[in-house]
Order: sequence, then structure tokens, then C-alpha cells
Amino acid sequence: MDRLEIALVSIPVLLGMIFVRVPIGLAMLLCGIGGTVLVTGRWVPIMASLKSLTYDVISNHSLSIVPLFLLMGQFATKGGMSESLFRAAAAFLGHRRGGVAMAGIGACAGFGAICGSSLATAATMAQVALPEMRRYGYSGALSTGSLAAGGTLGILIPPSIVLVIYAILAEQNIVKMFIAAIIPGIMAAVGFMLVVAVYVRVNPASAETRERVDFRGRVRAVVDVWPVALIFLLVIGGIYVGWFTPTEAAAVGAAGTGILALRSGELDWKGLKDCLLATAVSTAMIYFIVFGAQVYNTFLAFAQLPQTSAEWVAASGFSPWMVLVLILVAYLLFGCVMDSLSMILLTVPIFFPLIMTLDFGMSPEETAIWFGILVLVTVELGLVTPPVGMNIFIINSLAPDIPLTETYRGVVPFLIAEIIRIALLAAIPAIILFLPRMMQ
Repeated sequence: MDRLEIALVSIPVLLGMIFVRVPIGLAMLLCGIGGTVLVTGRWVPIMASLKSLTYDVISNHSLSIVPLFLLMGQFATKGGMSESLFRAAAAFLGHRRGGVAMAGIGACAGFGAICGSSLATAATMAQVALPEMRRYGYSGALSTGSLAAGGTLGILIPPSIVLVIYAILAEQNIVKMFIAAIIPGIMAAVGFMLVVAVYVRVNPASAETRERVDFRGRVRAVVDVWPVALIFLLVIGGIYVGWFTPTEAAAVGAAGTGILALRSGELDWKGLKDCLLATAVSTAMIYFIVFGAQVYNTFLAFAQLPQTSAEWVAASGFSPWMVLVLILVAYLLFGCVMDSLSMILLTVPIFFPLIMTLDFGMSPEETAIWFGILVLVTVELGLVTPPVGMNIFIINSLAPDIPLTETYRGVVPFLIAEIIRIALLAAIPAIILFLPRMMQ
């Protein structure tokens, strides 16, 4: 086999290893090492790469933002902020038909603004919202489907760990990537709520209504949620106006969330230790996946797969928009078997150079930002796409009495809404680029 054939064969081998539950970082590491040896015929190139890549990954200053945002999410979870977010959303939406599910989605958006992880958002909000939905007779499909979809907002509403990784891989400005994600994130939250509104009108028996909260109760709920708003404004607003770099903002957000959690009395010293340990474990896992991806991408560079792909597309006569559609469809398929971080690390080094050779009528920076948000939204869809759908399994594990097939059925309307949103964002780049352009 020539080097290109070896690279192409490595992809199904990698997916097969992931399918049989080999840790993703290890699978990419082994494929990268084995592929480089086969392509070069020697061990020296890969050993030289391993020597430098190990240090480069661990010492990457931009990656230091990851453990800080993870710690921020841990403090928010332990500090009981999820409950205050849900109460505030329910105070305004809960009395409507399907309002408790809408409140769960709104709370997911708010929690995503201080968490950055979809799995953590889904798991945390499900523990708060599912009992309330059961109390008011919500069907299993609507309750689990809405929370699985709402949980995806954790990686879309900034700050987002996946968006940080994309920005590092694509060498883009993290600040502009965060700002560009705000409008698509709001669109997602509103779109999910509209899906719930339609769902309960088509299936009236799927949800009951709850009593309306009076004005005083709403004011109390809003007052209770001020810490979350303060942290979000401090982190994202501070980045936007130039008070902090993204890393500094992450540190400020983690410290502020920790102080608020301690002040609330929900976080004791044992909880603090648990937060630090969970952050360390998650950080080590992410760093190992990044390291494995770097080794695998080094192999792909030796095999010249990205360059060959770009040349093939240029010679194929496909329009730039057709290439974009094919890439997004590939992300949808990958989402059925892979998690979001692995998809980003595996595919961006291949797809990003290809996209940057095409003309979409925008500057290179705008094309990179636009493509990054499209990738993020499509990856987000993969979190609720069968048969894997990590958010679906998280929600279903917290509601074991609800059949998995019912959760799949409940998430279908949200998948349709997501596909419509992706089409809108792809067709109208100005939706994504509006806020970044205002920064210039």
C-alpha cells in the first residue's frame, strides 16, 4: 500500500477500535504510531515527534483554559446554582403548557454559560428538572428528549471547551469564537422551546400545567439567580471589552464561582476536594485525547492526506457549498459513533485546510470562524443522534424507568429543529459573524 492508502485504511481501523471501547486517546495514539512507522518505514520520525509533542501539549498555554473552565463547572454544580436557574426559569415559564420542559431548556442554557460541558449540563439539570416533570405528568419522551437536547447547549453557549480546542487547532482568536457562538446559542435555546410548544399542542396528554408564580415569587427567583448572571457577564463581558484574556477570564470565573459556592453553604471542604479531583481527572483525559490526536494528525501529515484531499476536491469540480454540505453530513455520521471532542480533534486537521482553500465570499478569518461555529453546532447535534448520543445515555441513566427507545422518540423533533438551524447558519453566515464584526 502507498502512504495515502495507509491513511485511508487507518480511519476505519480507528473507528473500529473506538467501537470496541478502546479509549479514544489510546486508539488515536496507536493508529498514529503504527501508521507513521508504516508510511516512513522507520521508528525514528515518530520517536522524534513523541519527544516534542508530549512537551508541546502539556506546556500549551492556550490549553490551560480547559482545567479552569472545568473547575468553574464543578463549582457551579456543587454550589447548587442549577437549582436556582431552574426555579427562575420555571417562575416565568412553568405555568405554560410544556413550561416545565421549557424551563429545563432555559436552565440548561444558563448553566452552559458557566459550565462549558454538555455532559455535565445534561446530568446536572436532569437531576433538578426530571422530578418536577414527573410531578406534573410529563411523558417520558418529552421530559428526557427535551433535557437531552437542552444539555447540548453546554458546549454551544460560551464558554465552551470544545470551542477552545477548535480555536487552538485552527489557530483562531478564542475571544471571537466565543462571541460568534452567542447568537447561535440563543437561537438553539429558543428553537428548542418552540419545539416543546409545538409538541405539547400535537400531544396534549404529554404535559400538564402547573400553577402560575406571582410577581413577588418571580422577583425572588431572579434575585436568587444573580450569581450566575454575574459570573457570565464577568467572564464573557470581561473578554469582550478587553479586561481579561480568555485564560485570565477562566481563572476569574473559576475563582468567582468557587467563592459564590462557598458563600451559599453548598460547598464544604470535602466538596472542594471532590471538585479538584474531578477537574484533575477530566483534564488528564482531555490532555491525553489531545496528545493522541496530535500523534495521529502527525501521521496524516506524513501520509499527506489533508493535501491530497484538497487537491482532489479542487480537481473534482464540486462547488464550495457542495463540499461544505458533504463535510457537515460527515460530521452527522461521525456523531453517531463518536463524542464531540474526539470528532473535533480527528477531523479539523483534515477538513479545516480544505475549507480554507475554498471561496465563500468572506475573509479567511471570517471563513474560519463561520466554519468553526457550524462544526460546533453539528457536533452538538451528534450528542443526541442515535445510536451513541452521549446526552441520551446520560439522561436515560438518570431515568432508568423510561425505555431508551422512548427517549430516542422524544429527541427526534429536536433533531429536526437542529438540522433547520444548521441550514440557516450555513446559508446566512451573517448570523454568526454579526457580533465578531462589531468587535473590529
